[in-house]
Amino acid sequence: MDKQLEKILRRVQKPGRYAGGEWNAVRKDWSSTYIKMAFAFPDVYEVGMSHLGMQILYGAVNEREDALLERVFAPWPDMEEQMRKTGLPLFSLESRKPVRDFDIIGFTLQYELSFTNILNMLDLAGIPLRTEDRAGDDFPLVVAGGPCAFNPEPLAEFIDAFVLGEGEEIVNELLDAYLESRRRGEGWREMLLRLARIDGIYVPSFYEVEYNEDGGIKSVTPTVGGVPALVKKRVVADIENVYFPTRPVVPAIESVHDRAMLEVQRGCTRGCRFCQAGVIYRPVREKEPETLLRHAREIIGATGYGEISLTSLSTSDYSRVRPLVSDLTRKHGDTGVNVSLPSLRVDAFSVDLAKEVQKVRRSSLTFAPEAGTQRLRDVINKGVTEENLMEAVTAAFSGGWQAIKLYFMIGLPTETDADLAGIVELARRVLQRGRELVTARGRLKVTVSVSSFVPKSHTPFQWEPQDTMEELRRKQAFLRERLRGKGLVFNWHDPETSFIEAVLSRGDRRLAGAIEAAWRKGSRFDGWSEFFDLNKWLAAFDETGIEPGRYAHRRYNYEDILPWDHIGAGVSKKYLVKEHRRAMDGQTTHDCRGGRCPGCGLCPTLAVKPYMAGGETVAPVQDNL
Repeated sequence: MDKQLEKILRRVQKPGRYAGGEWNAVRKDWSSTYIKMAFAFPDVYEVGMSHLGMQILYGAVNEREDALLERVFAPWPDMEEQMRKTGLPLFSLESRKPVRDFDIIGFTLQYELSFTNILNMLDLAGIPLRTEDRAGDDFPLVVAGGPCAFNPEPLAEFIDAFVLGEGEEIVNELLDAYLESRRRGEGWREMLLRLARIDGIYVPSFYEVEYNEDGGIKSVTPTVGGVPALVKKRVVADIENVYFPTRPVVPAIESVHDRAMLEVQRGCTRGCRFCQAGVIYRPVREKEPETLLRHAREIIGATGYGEISLTSLSTSDYSRVRPLVSDLTRKHGDTGVNVSLPSLRVDAFSVDLAKEVQKVRRSSLTFAPEAGTQRLRDVINKGVTEENLMEAVTAAFSGGWQAIKLYFMIGLPTETDADLAGIVELARRVLQRGRELVTARGRLKVTVSVSSFVPKSHTPFQWEPQDTMEELRRKQAFLRERLRGKGLVFNWHDPETSFIEAVLSRGDRRLAGAIEAAWRKGSRFDGWSEFFDLNKWLAAFDETGIEPGRYAHRRYNYEDILPWDHIGAGVSKKYLVKEHRRAMDGQTTHDCRGGRCPGCGLCPTLAVKPYMAGGETVAPVQDNL
């Protein structure tokens, strides 16, 4: 394969995507390793190598003497063309072994618009797409995890088993169960049943879905004994001592986030009602500053990176963020290592932090008010006021920044044109404040970026429909006409891709045929604007008898059985109903870091408490909603 690959790599862009041999990559002897697993990232190398979850699982599995984990990414179209032309199968980077030769293939599901890439990778590997067509010893076990696994149903026909929640511990349980099954000589079905009895693993073939006459779901029930009716996610209770990679693989070519990643905490307590990540990664668990300083020292020493990124859903919420930034800057600043904060709150405190980490270079700052009026910010429980934003941008402009980015969402539940007008007014107020404070006005820039609301499973807005594409285009035009003038820049996302994302995020098993049809029509890299083609998807829906608007634009009732109701994200459906009602009434819900528990139900259900650095926990005081 090596000689054939070398010839192919001369004909493609960025051959470094497929060459392997990176610094800190792990190569193990196949003949002496009992179980071989491929981590499959269904996007291009530069995106996948920016994913911290991959680095964590890569290191965790390769620490085992009896297992190896190698990486494979979606080939770019030019590479796919060469592979199909020459018959070269999909291969791993470390050993260049065909993916079909592995025991397990683990896909990460980060984004719905990567689903067709999963099918494409299976096909390039010579593996049947459907789980029913690969039962037996001839093909690898195909598993998947990640955020999109919290509604696994659109992919249920293609994936043998889904891993729900955090993977550091469950991946070892999965490998142990696989090895035990092989040791006992169990068949395919027996092995899947063994996996299904592990907390956090969902095997779709053991569940039957019945539908009502109106097309809604009547029931989802287990068909075998010993598997749970509700499959609950896994949560790592001891985030402090769980495996973390301090010798991450350094990309061979520049990746999207080409820097050292230091996870300061996991989870978020803000409770934004549109945000799925805020639900599926609950509860908040912080790492101790001493642990983070040690990890930072080891990562820099093992990689040579010149920047440390403090990662989490909301880094400036980390309770020890100020002393941590100071310590990191003091210890590593003299060697030219910068510290970055990828996620900032809309407040002056965050700007002060940014000043500390960007003492030399002032890049743009991004704030996310999400909505243009206080009424709508209360609906979504953003917890941000216009006063907060103006204080933050005032501090930013006064501190030397000349470019501010404002991020909003359109199509949110209850949104009106008055809320859209509020976006325009807020942007102009920020621009005016900049003109008052920035001397080099020629460089002053306020960028307004808007994305389209996509209802996600396990959120208070899971019952809400998405705006039609026509309505989203109208709202974009409304803003485009009004956000003009020197110093203002307006960016927006394609409503067509948001529509397909909504269909897939709210879908059920009946979408499998449409996903496969779209792939056969040439859909690849649907998250990339240069490749996305709505017509291919619409033709696929038409061919398979699917009405996509039924998924994207349907308003569910509280009594409806949702496609993902048999998947447990920890937060109770009763709580989500209460949060939805509070949203419709414009009522906010406080952050549980304040010491009062809003009653989401996760901590008692999963027996995991929110944890703050220094040993503090959130006081479990129940708040009756």
